[in-house]
Amino acid sequence: MFLGLDIGTGGTRAVLVSPAGELVASASAEHESFRSPEPGWAEQDPHDWWRAAQQAIRETLAQVPGVKIDAVGLTGQMHGAVMLSKDGSVLRPSLIWCDQRTQPQCDWLHEQFGGGEAGREKLIELTANPALPNFTLTKLLWVRDHEPEIFARIAHVLCPKDYVRFRMTGTYAIDVQEASGTLLLDVAHRRWSSEVARVAGIPESWLPEVFESPEVCAHISAEAAQLLGIPQGTPVVAGAGDQGAGAVGMGILEPGSVSATIGTSGVVFAATAAPTRDPRGRLHTFCHAVPGRWHVMGVTQAAGLSLRWFRDTFSPCVDYNDFTTGAANIPAGSEGLLWTPYLLGERTPHLDPEARAAFVGIHANHTRDHFVRAVMEGVAYSLRDTFTLFAELGIPVKGVRLGGGGARGKLWRQIQADIYNHTVDVLTAEEGGAFGAALLAGVGAGAWANLDEACKAGIHVAQQIPPQPAAVERYERAYKAFRAVYPALKNIHA
Repeated sequence: MFLGLDIGTGGTRAVLVSPAGELVASASAEHESFRSPEPGWAEQDPHDWWRAAQQAIRETLAQVPGVKIDAVGLTGQMHGAVMLSKDGSVLRPSLIWCDQRTQPQCDWLHEQFGGGEAGREKLIELTANPALPNFTLTKLLWVRDHEPEIFARIAHVLCPKDYVRFRMTGTYAIDVQEASGTLLLDVAHRRWSSEVARVAGIPESWLPEVFESPEVCAHISAEAAQLLGIPQGTPVVAGAGDQGAGAVGMGILEPGSVSATIGTSGVVFAATAAPTRDPRGRLHTFCHAVPGRWHVMGVTQAAGLSLRWFRDTFSPCVDYNDFTTGAANIPAGSEGLLWTPYLLGERTPHLDPEARAAFVGIHANHTRDHFVRAVMEGVAYSLRDTFTLFAELGIPVKGVRLGGGGARGKLWRQIQADIYNHTVDVLTAEEGGAFGAALLAGVGAGAWANLDEACKAGIHVAQQIPPQPAAVERYERAYKAFRAVYPALKNIHA
């Protein structure tokens, strides 16, 4: 059996997957340490991830007494900065992916590479991405500027799932897909960028060894074996960040295959045969979890979060199914009501941490159901911005698979098919990043020769949903209006 572990934002999930690609058992444990000491800040305690990982693993293994674990794979939230001392002690809470405090450090980094657009272009040439507040490097620079006594004690830097692996194995390691989101990787050559590290003042000795995602990089330690119930010496593969492992878990391996996943954030992910850079940095270009392949992705910061925020603010304690039922009776386009889902600023395509969400076009005949549908449509419009960039950059889209909460509701599935104007696939069981991490572990253990074989065994399409021509026509007009909202409101902040 293969164990997959996903260290998310809200909790950690463990799954057991058989050599036939079947999900055998799973369990989750919530995280308790999220804090936001200032607006736009987001931190978690790495010890809490390790506690939750132990709980989720033990509860999963208890469902299959005597099970033999052949290999372990990890995934988790990307971009977090875990800072450790020489002895591996955590120096401060981790600044996680949605932390927005580091724009001054982004500006400083661009200045070091020539300033303005020239600096952005040089950094994109070196790492395939511009400096953004979400990335690990800019978080380290913030600590340098504001907590120099902590910065002076750093000896190791890890991302969240890699800290959990360190606690499981005692090994400092990272995979190429996760490392792509640090802004310290030469993405084209799948190795650390010595030039970026030098200019930023980050010693390369702080950085863990880089591996391909299915590669065995560590083994369960004696101490962790006692805590987890996994035998000492069990191999652990490098794994991938949540988006890379999630793509594996959905079979997004070949160039032209695309996924659209709506969780707290939203991601449109496309596999590519070579690193495809956006000169303006509006898309992320990362190494894929598949050796020898890359991917591009666009990110909507507050996708499923938009719907949760609206429900919790205006209809608390209402079940999601009841909350969205009436929206199905509202015509496509919500009779002119638009939502821009910029509750946490926005990455794709605006790269603007100061962007603000808005309802536009409110009329007296609009009901709560109009607002609910407009939120769902606004998230899909925002994700369509990524498809628009794919077309601009010549990135092919041969098929779209839906994932996350946006794949589970009938209405949101149809809205996405209509707004993207693509037939969308829904999988028999979309198990997310933990499932993909388990498949990576299976390849590392030799159960499958490669990820193509692993996905053939474990991934099956349950339904295909075609776009509706009448709705597509309405959404084409509405999308043009949506695109006009951000530039119109960009400089209007109270």
